Amino acid sequence: MPAIISARSMVNADQNLDKVCPAKFLAVDLGAESGRAFVATLDGERIALEEVHRFPNTPVEISGHLHWDVPELFQQLKMALKLTAEKGHGDIVSIGVNTWGVDFGLVRKSDGSIDLPFTYRDSRTNGMMQKVFSKIPRHEIYARTGIQMMQINSIFQLYSAIEERESCLRDFESLLFMPDIFNYFLTGRQVSEYTIASTSQLLNAGSRNFDEAIFAALGIPQRLMRPIIMPATIIGKVRSDILAEVGLNNIDVIAVGSHDTASAVAAIPASGTDWAYLSSGTWSLIGIENDEPIINGESLANNFTNEGGVGGKITFLQNITGMWFLQEVMRRWESTGRHYAYEELLSAASEAQEFKCVFDPADDIFLNPPDMYQAIVSFCRKTGQACPQTMGELVRSIFESLAFKYKSALGKLASVTGRKIARLHVVGGGSQNEMLNRFAADATGLPVAAGPVEATIVGNALTQALAVGRVGSLEMARKIVGNSFQLKEYLPENTRKWDEAYKSAPFNF
Repeated sequence: MPAIISARSMVNADQNLDKVCPAKFLAVDLGAESGRAFVATLDGERIALEEVHRFPNTPVEISGHLHWDVPELFQQLKMALKLTAEKGHGDIVSIGVNTWGVDFGLVRKSDGSIDLPFTYRDSRTNGMMQKVFSKIPRHEIYARTGIQMMQINSIFQLYSAIEERESCLRDFESLLFMPDIFNYFLTGRQVSEYTIASTSQLLNAGSRNFDEAIFAALGIPQRLMRPIIMPATIIGKVRSDILAEVGLNNIDVIAVGSHDTASAVAAIPASGTDWAYLSSGTWSLIGIENDEPIINGESLANNFTNEGGVGGKITFLQNITGMWFLQEVMRRWESTGRHYAYEELLSAASEAQEFKCVFDPADDIFLNPPDMYQAIVSFCRKTGQACPQTMGELVRSIFESLAFKYKSALGKLASVTGRKIARLHVVGGGSQNEMLNRFAADATGLPVAAGPVEATIVGNALTQALAVGRVGSLEMARKIVGNSFQLKEYLPENTRKWDEAYKSAPFNF
């Protein structure tokens, strides 16, 4: 069984950071649509960000399957290092990389190269859930892992490879999740960071190590898995040949909350336990932070997931498709030559009819439809609703549906945990969406605090600071976030109207 390597011990949380010289960290966030890199400068009390590089992340289709272009992404990562040096930040202490969850690459025995990872939206996992459940029951997988059932999870991706050709894994020495791939390229070390590994549905929630029973039941060779390391662990130095190429010296590579949600939640400027978070981007991840996983019949029935967090925390949440709805309909419009500014879309949505049509963002029809607009129309017709006819009606339908889903998720969260939620923190790119934030406040009846926008980058950088002793604790990191960014607050105003519309929806969210 792979060992768990503990994070580097932290410094005393009460140290006087005012007297510490500023330190710089390079935080890289690779998303399913694009990547970006920021230099974060920490002066002890505040953190400041400077963007140094931004680039697209475009899957490639090979033999009818979608793959991530890992060589291109690594070139962009090296470009980020080079631009960091050129922009006067040759004194960065370290680099940390986070990505989306579940996807992975396989390392060849012959030369250490990486097979191009499949994307989680590839069709190869169609039908895999039932095949896996015939080997090990759904409830047992959840009892062991605490991870929600989604056909994109690593467990189903990996089993699809075995189904295709049982011997296909023999040529590979190891499996690395997406951020672990880039850490391997940078350092030559193969490790598996805890938060990203937790998304795979291969990790035991209690032991926080790979679950031997799951591997045995599915015939997956456990030799492929690398040792688990915790966030805020120094993996090693950037390879000398890369440093020479980019013009930098002596940089540590640090395992951050390598799952982007873990980094984002680490940057929420909150204390106590009466708050929930919404990491709003391509996906909407809504939940609370716990010290231990919550695994029971009710959490399984409501498809809650227990993913790893920074500081040994558990991010207990529902994973809901988010701004991808808008991204996809905008892509459709652009393919027909119609280009709309974001402000134009919001203006049209504000003038559209309220609650004309809503849909369930978690319905399987929205997993990867060829045409998102037609998928929404199909759902509306199936549920006996009028279909969105205008651009404004479509955009408003997306935002109202998401807000209702947030209401549903928070209600189920309170039921499962018994915890009273008094405030919702919205972080990520979606925190800039004022209409959606207002809708969320009205739908949930909770005050909404929006920001920081770059929460994932901030959490990434502060976890690096934890690793090198420049921040003493997760609590201190969150105080620094509160000192550094102005949040925008939205108070509920029309809860009765939203409650009535929610109750009258022709389906259950």
